[in-house]
Amino acid sequence: MQITGNHQMARIVRHNDESVREEYIRNGGKEVNLFTSALKAFQCNNRIVMAQRKHLDEFLRGRIIGRLECGRTQQEVSEELGIAQSVISRLWQRFQDDGNVSRCYSTGRPRVTTPNEDRYLAVTAKRNRRSTASDLSRQLSSATGTTVSRQTVYRRLGHIGLYARRPVRCVPLTATHCRLRLAWSREHALWTPQQWSCVMFSDESRFSLQSDSRRTFIWRAPGTRYHQENTIERHRNGGAGWLVWGGIILGSRTDLHVQSVTMTGHIYRDVILEQHVRLFRGAMGAEFLFMDDNARPHRANIVDECLQSEDITRMDWPAYSPDLNPIEHVWDMLGRRIAARQPLSPVYRNFGGHCLMSGVIFPKIRLII
Repeated sequence: MQITGNHQMARIVRHNDESVREEYIRNGGKEVNLFTSALKAFQCNNRIVMAQRKHLDEFLRGRIIGRLECGRTQQEVSEELGIAQSVISRLWQRFQDDGNVSRCYSTGRPRVTTPNEDRYLAVTAKRNRRSTASDLSRQLSSATGTTVSRQTVYRRLGHIGLYARRPVRCVPLTATHCRLRLAWSREHALWTPQQWSCVMFSDESRFSLQSDSRRTFIWRAPGTRYHQENTIERHRNGGAGWLVWGGIILGSRTDLHVQSVTMTGHIYRDVILEQHVRLFRGAMGAEFLFMDDNARPHRANIVDECLQSEDITRMDWPAYSPDLNPIEHVWDMLGRRIAARQPLSPVYRNFGGHCLMSGVIFPKIRLII
């Protein structure tokens, strides 16, 4: 087969032999062994692949030793398998010394701390859980003379399941509070879903439309922290907010009541009880139970008189027990939606209460306790 070009002519000639079949290309009067070219290309590719390997497997070690025992040189084996000659030389020297080519596994870098020092870190961290990793490192250095980094302290404590986490916030409780909470829990522990379906849990919470709960993140480049597009306006004390009241019951709920002023006994009686709670009492009958906390507006005399006149039974509630009220999940959800929404323009900030009630910002929520 002839190929005609602008500068040269190439002719492929096949040469047959008893043991090997090779191909030659005649180009400009020079013969190039195609088999050798293909072998070199394979070796180059194999060298790239082998460069990505960290260690030689047992099969490849055996291939190297077998070729060397057959009389091949280290340079030939290196070019054929794509392995550095220094690696082959060390492998061959080890085989000649002890007849073993298996990889010698090392223990790696020796541990800085002993098991006793690891236990010291664990005991110290458990005794004072507010200690930082730097504090624990200094205490270990002063006690044993061993100096470790903060990352080493993190790893040692992580091995026993201790990790740095934010503590859970709770209200301060006295012995009396704990006793009353335990008594209330034991009294209602065996209540059936039918009994709970007659209880309305209510509460109010304050939200600020101008505050930043630090739950949202922004994308910014290094060195641009104080650029105007990377800042959020926030009042030191949260700014003006809205007081939101709501009540939930099994399979139903009240509308959210939003106001900008502080809750008082008169507002609680005229708005909350008259416009919301009294309607549920009339629909559910005498089995209806109304739960509210021990805030001062809730315990005013005019509120007690209103409850008696409407024949509304109030559930006994232990003091300092917001975690027992399931409506706290509603406020948490509401707070997350406030933090996730886009900031309102100053024109619409005055209509925050209207937006809350109409569901523009917060769609109506239906919870099943």
